[in-house]
Amino acid sequence: MKSFNDLADFSHDEVEALLDLASRLHNHPEPQALQGKVLSLLFLSPSLRTLASFQAAMVRLGGGSFVISPNMSIHGLESRSGIVMDGVAAEHIREAVPVIASYGDAIGIRAFAERRNLEADLADAEFSELTELLDKPYINMESAINHPCQSLADWKTMNDLAIPQKGGKFVLSWAYHPRPLPLAVPAATVHMAAMRGMDVTVLRPEGFELPESIMNKATAAAEVSGGSVRETDDRQDAMQDAHVIYAKSWSSQHHYADRTSEQELRKGLEDWCVDEPWFENAQDSCRFMHCLPVRRGVVVSDAILDGPRSVVIHEAYNRMLAQMAVLHQMLGTRS
Repeated sequence: MKSFNDLADFSHDEVEALLDLASRLHNHPEPQALQGKVLSLLFLSPSLRTLASFQAAMVRLGGGSFVISPNMSIHGLESRSGIVMDGVAAEHIREAVPVIASYGDAIGIRAFAERRNLEADLADAEFSELTELLDKPYINMESAINHPCQSLADWKTMNDLAIPQKGGKFVLSWAYHPRPLPLAVPAATVHMAAMRGMDVTVLRPEGFELPESIMNKATAAAEVSGGSVRETDDRQDAMQDAHVIYAKSWSSQHHYADRTSEQELRKGLEDWCVDEPWFENAQDSCRFMHCLPVRRGVVVSDAILDGPRSVVIHEAYNRMLAQMAVLHQMLGTRS
């Protein structure tokens, strides 16, 4: 495996094989599988689970890792092309990334969307520029428009819980948040659920429709898997017989990079906070999922988050297991 950038790069069977490997590594550890291997971790955006889970995964497989972050390790990092570097930044990305990559056998990169230009973020332009500087295998640890590690873990979580693939009803719901957030997780999640073969509903208030390119990609995956994808602003309709509700806030494509207009659009939407009444028409066993971190009392109520519906801790643990499988495939010795 030369890269792990997008679940769309793999077939349904290849994803399931990765998840079988994740379960095998959990039940039958291989503490020397990556002995002597090093993973470089470049965090251009903050992290808790991604940072900790990748480091834990490498240790459990017998390898090692190191972390580089501009806020903790570098005296300013410049990414603009053609710039005269007479300001604060002392290092340019064009030198920094190849050097960091050279110290490891593979590299993971995390770089959130700058949310200045919707077209550039939908094209994952910044992340593509970074990977073009590499001659080593790489892992997307979240970019402007993708988060394949989270999606792989989420797929595993649903497998663990025996949530149906064909015929399973998956709701990706917009949730209130005091500020606009990137599109990476919702884009990756709607595609993952569609690729898994589920009947996917994107539930959102007016003005927060997902961009056409995201929906088209998910729809294409559903056509292959036998699933379906639709959007609605009708909560009762969306939650009818749902097996899963996955909550996440995201920016409006109509006011992208315009925070003032976005805040105006969000006024009066505070009731988009997942609580027990949302589940009235759902399956009795309907689960609540979220990638974390999550704002209690804003995105979801304490009662749901601390109750039997929530599987957010299970999801977070599966980040490590899913990433162990990716690292094993990427760096493991082949006989």
